[in-house]
Amino acid sequence: MHKINYIIVSMIVMIVVFSCQSNDKKAAITVVNYSGALRTIMSGNIEPVISLDSLSNKKNFYALGAVEYLKGEIQIFNSQPSNSFVVDSSLQIEDSYKLKAALLVYAEVDEWNSFKTENATTKADLESTIIKVAKSNGIDTEKPFPFLLEGTVASLDWHVINWADGDTVHTHKKHTEAGLNGNLKNRKVQIIGFYSTKHKAVFTHHTTNMHMHFKTDDTSIAGHIDDLLLENELILKLPKQ
Repeated sequence: MHKINYIIVSMIVMIVVFSCQSNDKKAAITVVNYSGALRTIMSGNIEPVISLDSLSNKKNFYALGAVEYLKGEIQIFNSQPSNSFVVDSSLQIEDSYKLKAALLVYAEVDEWNSFKTENATTKADLESTIIKVAKSNGIDTEKPFPFLLEGTVASLDWHVINWADGDTVHTHKKHTEAGLNGNLKNRKVQIIGFYSTKHKAVFTHHTTNMHMHFKTDDTSIAGHIDDLLLENELILKLPKQ
């Protein structure tokens, strides 16, 4: 009788342990959230949709987006904001959560796996590499996922939007030119990006499945990436599954 009870107890313990392991695995799955949509912004609605203060208590938090009324760019790396604004025709970086967004894409990522971006030169090459590596490492690419890139870029075109008050005509060209823009050569950067095949005109542009923002290693420049060229391998980081 004691032996039978011992077997029953052992089976129950095994079931509980397996259940906990399964729950832990499910908890590790990265969920991408977003507020606002690019198509809404392009139609002229640039009002706030979310307050960053409501997310300031999150851990291992990564995000990108546009400040309300298109008055700046949002980029947050591991819960540390490096938001960029145009003030008196100069670039200003702030680490505050005290602002609202017209568009925000975000996720919490506890752990990352690192890979090399081999044979990628253009932005299109990079997109192909990211999806290939993601698929081969167990990421469900039918769902949106975040990624990081770290290293030296050969060239990076960027902008920080500063939309003119009262302007109701929105085009992609005007968005890249309304504010500050520039080009970096051979600079070390950190890039936060989100990939999705199902969110074109929501949080990716209609010509790509990616949306990327960046900051330089010294955090002197940060903003939206319009284009980039690679010569050296970058370190690609994807959520650990």
